[in-house]
Amino acid sequence: MEDYRKNSHWLNEALDGNNTEHTELIGNTTADICIVGGGFTGLWTAIHLKNEDPAIDIAIIEKDTCGAGPSGRNGGFVLSWWGKFLTLEKLCGGEEAVRLAKASAEAVKKIGEFCSENHINAAFRQDGWLWAATNQAQIGAWEPTLAAAEKYQEYPFERWTSEEVAKKSGSERHISGVFEDVPASIQPAQLARGLRRVALQKGIRIYEKTPLTRLQKEKPVKVHTPQGTVIAQKVVLAINAWSIRFAELRKSLIVVSSDIVATEPIPNKLKEIGYDNGLTISDSRMLVHYYRTTVDGRIAFGKGGMNGLTPYGGNLGKMFDGPSRLSNDVTEWLKWTYPKLKDVKIDSSWTGPIDRSSNGLPFFGYLDGREDIIYGAGYSGNGVGPTYLGGRILSSMVLETKDEWSTCRLVRKLGRDFPPEPIRYFGGKIVRKAVVARDKAEDEGRIPGALTEYFAKFAPAGLSPFKGQKAGIKK
Repeated sequence: MEDYRKNSHWLNEALDGNNTEHTELIGNTTADICIVGGGFTGLWTAIHLKNEDPAIDIAIIEKDTCGAGPSGRNGGFVLSWWGKFLTLEKLCGGEEAVRLAKASAEAVKKIGEFCSENHINAAFRQDGWLWAATNQAQIGAWEPTLAAAEKYQEYPFERWTSEEVAKKSGSERHISGVFEDVPASIQPAQLARGLRRVALQKGIRIYEKTPLTRLQKEKPVKVHTPQGTVIAQKVVLAINAWSIRFAELRKSLIVVSSDIVATEPIPNKLKEIGYDNGLTISDSRMLVHYYRTTVDGRIAFGKGGMNGLTPYGGNLGKMFDGPSRLSNDVTEWLKWTYPKLKDVKIDSSWTGPIDRSSNGLPFFGYLDGREDIIYGAGYSGNGVGPTYLGGRILSSMVLETKDEWSTCRLVRKLGRDFPPEPIRYFGGKIVRKAVVARDKAEDEGRIPGALTEYFAKFAPAGLSPFKGQKAGIKK
C-alpha cells in the first residue's frame, strides 16, 4: 500500500474500489496556468477557471494524490464564515463582512449541488453546526460574534436551551450552545476525488506523485519537479500548510496538528443516545474538540493542536502523516464527551497539519508582488466550505478580473504576524503549554493563573473564536 493511504480512513474509503491510476509528470511541458497542489483550493480554482474560460490550458501538480493532504483528512465540516463574523467585520468592515459571510453560507449549498449534479457520493448532509460549551467557562464564547452580526440585522444562529443542546447532541456534557442551520458534513476525501474526476473531464491535466522541487521566478515561470518542468504564464500556489516553505508566507502562518479517531460502526448506539444525523459539533475550548457522525454510523472525533508538533522553519516533512500517535488521548476525550459510548472500539486514527493564520481567515496575494505567482492559504481548520470561495478569488486574480472577489479584503499584503525562528518555534511551545493549562483549569472549574492567561491569549484563531482571544482580532 502506498504511504499516502496511511493518511486517513477517509482517503482509504475514497480510493477503495475506485480507479486510482495517476499520471506523473515526466519531461517538460507548458501551460497557461500551473496550479501547485491538488487539494480543495487547487481543484476549485481550476474548475472555476475552466467555467470562466473553457479554452484556458491548466496543469495541476500534486506531490501525492489528490485528497491525500488536509483536504482528505479533515473532520468533514462544511462550515460558513458566520462563526468568524467578528473577525471578518474587523478586517473588512461591516458591509463586506456580511457579503462574505452570506457568500460562504451560499458556498455550502453550492457544494451540495455540485455533488448532486456531478454524481459525487460524498455523503453531504446539511444538518447544521452546534457551537457548544462543555464547561462553565466556555458558556457565551459565541456572544461577541452574535452581537456583531446582529448590528447588521443578521441572525444566523439560534440559541438553544441547555435541554435542547444535551438532547440534540446526544450528551449532557454539552451544557449550552448556539446552532447554525447552514453547515453540512461530508466525506472530504470523496469530495476531493470527485473534484479530481470533474477537473479531468473538463480537460484539466493532473500530474500526481509530482512534487514541486523549485520555483524558478522567470518570465514565464518555470515549475521544477523531480522528472520534469512546467513552463507557465501564471502559477497558483495552493499548498495549504506546505506554504511555509516560502519565507514570505511563513511570516503569516503557523502549522499545528489535528488528530482524529473514528469508531467502529455503532448505528444502534447512536440512535439510542439521539445523535444519528449529520449535525456537526465543536466545543469552545482553545484546543478545540470537533466531532460528527458518519452515514455508516461512526463517530469521528478530532482535537486540534494536541500533539504540540511544530515544524522549524519551512521544513514540514512527514511529521503530520500517518496514524495519530495520540489516538488513546483523543479516544479518552471522545468517551469523556460521550460517557454512554465508553465501550465502543476505535476503528482508525490519523493526523494532519493545519495552516493557521493569526485571525483564522485565509489570505490571498501575489508572491513577491508578482502578478504571475498567486497564492492562497491560512484556512485555519475551516477550509472545506471556504475553499470554494478561495477558488473564486484565485480564479479572478488569475484572470485579472476586477470584481468583488479579486478586490475583497482577504486579498491583502502580509505582515509579520508570527516571529522569525528560533523565537517562533520556542515561543510557540510556550503558548501551547499555556493553552493546555488554561483548558485544563477551565475543565476543572479553576481560574487560570495570570501568566497562563497572558501567554494563552497569543494563540492564533482556529475553527471558531474562543474567550480571551487576542491574536489576530485587532483592526
